[in-house]
Amino acid sequence: MIEPMSVDLEKTVRENLDNTVHMSLGTSKDNTPWVCEVHFAYDKDLNLYWRSKPSRRHSQDIAANPNVAGNIVRQHALGEYPLGVYFEGTAELLGSDEQQVAYECLSQRLGLGEKILEDAAQEDGHKFYKVTVKNWYVFGKLEEEKGGQKYQLNWNGNKK
Repeated sequence: MIEPMSVDLEKTVRENLDNTVHMSLGTSKDNTPWVCEVHFAYDKDLNLYWRSKPSRRHSQDIAANPNVAGNIVRQHALGEYPLGVYFEGTAELLGSDEQQVAYECLSQRLGLGEKILEDAAQEDGHKFYKVTVKNWYVFGKLEEEKGGQKYQLNWNGNKK
C-alpha cells in the first residue's frame, strides 16, 4: 500500500462520496459472498447509511455476519483512469432510537421525506442500516508522476 506524498486521502474520499449516490456492498454468510447496490448517505464521521428490507439477502447476511466491504466508484470512459474508494467495516441494523442520524443524512442527500420514517415503522418496511468504516482505500491516478495506485486511509472512527 502506498502513502501518497501530495494527496489528501480523506479529502479524496469525501469528494468521491459527494459525487456518487450508490455503492456496492459486499456481505458474506456461511462463507458465501454476496454483492448488491444501494443508494447511500454518510455523516461527518464517514459512517455510511442506507435503507433496506430485513428480508433482503444482504440484510440477512449482515444479521449473521456484520463484517462488510464495498466500493463507491465513479463511472469512467475507456482510456480514463478509474477513481474509486473502497471500504471495510461493520454493518448493523439501527434500532428505532438510533435511526434519526440515518434519516437526516438520507433525507437530505437523496431528497427523501418523513415517509421513510413511516415506512421504517412498518413491520415489512425498509429499515435503516449503518456501516462503521474501519479502513478506506483509494484507487486511481492521484499523483501526476504515477499511474493508477492503491492508497490506504486508516480510519477507525477518525473525525475531521
